[in-house]
Amino acid sequence: MAEKRYDVVVVGAGNAAFSAAHAAAEQGGRVLVLEKAPREAMGGNSYFTAGAIRTTHNGLEDLRPLLDDLSDEQAAATELDPYTPEAFMADMRRVTEGRCDPELTRIMVHESTDTVRWLQEKGLRFRLMYDRQSFEVGGKRRFWGGLVLGTVGGGKGLIEQHVRAAEEEGVEIRYDSPVVGLLKDHAGSIRGVICQGPDGRSEIEAGAVVLAGGGFESDPQMRAAYLGPQWDVARVRGTQHNTGEVLRMAIDAGAQPYGNWSGCHSIAWDAAAPPTGDWELTNLFSKQSYPLGIVVNRESKRFIDEGADFRNYTYAKYGAEILRQPGALAYQLFDAKTELLLRQDEYTAPGVSRYEAETIDELAEKLDLDPPVLRRTVDEFNAAVVPGDDFDPSVKDGKRTEGIEPPKSNWALPIDRPPFYGFAVTCGITFTFGGVRVDDEARVLDRSGRPIGGLYAAGELVGGLFYHNYPGGSGLTSGAVFGRRAGRAAASIVARSTA
Repeated sequence: MAEKRYDVVVVGAGNAAFSAAHAAAEQGGRVLVLEKAPREAMGGNSYFTAGAIRTTHNGLEDLRPLLDDLSDEQAAATELDPYTPEAFMADMRRVTEGRCDPELTRIMVHESTDTVRWLQEKGLRFRLMYDRQSFEVGGKRRFWGGLVLGTVGGGKGLIEQHVRAAEEEGVEIRYDSPVVGLLKDHAGSIRGVICQGPDGRSEIEAGAVVLAGGGFESDPQMRAAYLGPQWDVARVRGTQHNTGEVLRMAIDAGAQPYGNWSGCHSIAWDAAAPPTGDWELTNLFSKQSYPLGIVVNRESKRFIDEGADFRNYTYAKYGAEILRQPGALAYQLFDAKTELLLRQDEYTAPGVSRYEAETIDELAEKLDLDPPVLRRTVDEFNAAVVPGDDFDPSVKDGKRTEGIEPPKSNWALPIDRPPFYGFAVTCGITFTFGGVRVDDEARVLDRSGRPIGGLYAAGELVGGLFYHNYPGGSGLTSGAVFGRRAGRAAASIVARSTA
């Protein structure tokens, strides 16, 4: 069945997809969004995020026009350093070990602020993430780690606001409508898609197609094939629908594979979490306060430097470290000194793997660990903590251990004040880093580096930005920046071809 022609078809319905749809609609074209999931399960991985978006800024006064609600009293009690393009670039180079694509990274960094302002104009609402990115120090809330901004309502709010904006723009959205193929013309350019909708299969012609349907993190076979052994047993933090078909479609159409295909974003995820994302708790199965305590495996041994850096710069790689441990399990341990500093929404959410005890031996028994071994690990750690009262979770305080491996480089406090707390965690995969290569207009490139006519990509499908690791909040930034570029370029080329 053939359908009427659209100017731009967007595949997917997450942050990157809707950013592309908004940008295409600005050009006055007829835009169709095709979503594989049903209406009640749409939004891709964006729905399961905290809504954090990394952007450059010159400090609080620069951000205030973006903020949904910030009183003068709150502003006076807030300490927030500027986050410059140079700092963002340095963070990207550092955490990716210098492998991030220079041009794509430059675009993402330097367009982050303007893109956030553009999203606000579309109706997205932003707030300072006091609950996730600040600590109270000296009577003020001090932000840390270069990440301050998030959407009101988290990922749920992000998607609700995107959908509302798209509908107001006249964008057509279809659910239960997976794309199963791409249409080509005689020259090899993309001229539309094949969609398997509720009423059967149809061919939908388009002037251009933007692929924003996610990576392959929800497909256990692809995870094992590309990420390696044990990745098929990892929990999936987000949508069950990102199973790689759209990425394979692009490659089958001649797209150049690009980026870190053996790498992914994965975190410490509650061991009691379901196999794929929970639509009510979303990101609350995260366990991201580990820099304040220690992490041990089933043998009661530490295996990471919990204080190597701010959580924003280590959490996306430590999930893989947990996966490598026996049983793909680990345990985060805290005491009464730090329990109140934990993210209470994550560490007290319904059904989380939370254990409390008055002694380390009792806690070990509740965690099904060997009590003497765990007690020895804790005692050795406590003895290695360098004395001093300079603990400050809002800066890299240098309060460290000496004489043990692995070290703890910051925020090292003895675990010695009852009650003691333990949280069982496993590896939760967020998204895969491998994708296709795009140019500065988000056009998909073939294996010779030439643009494939009519084909664009954004979001998780864009390879080359993230290797090994990831600065927190930059996934939504990438999706918005390259989604906007893709939608704008797609609509513009259609307009030129019909002028």
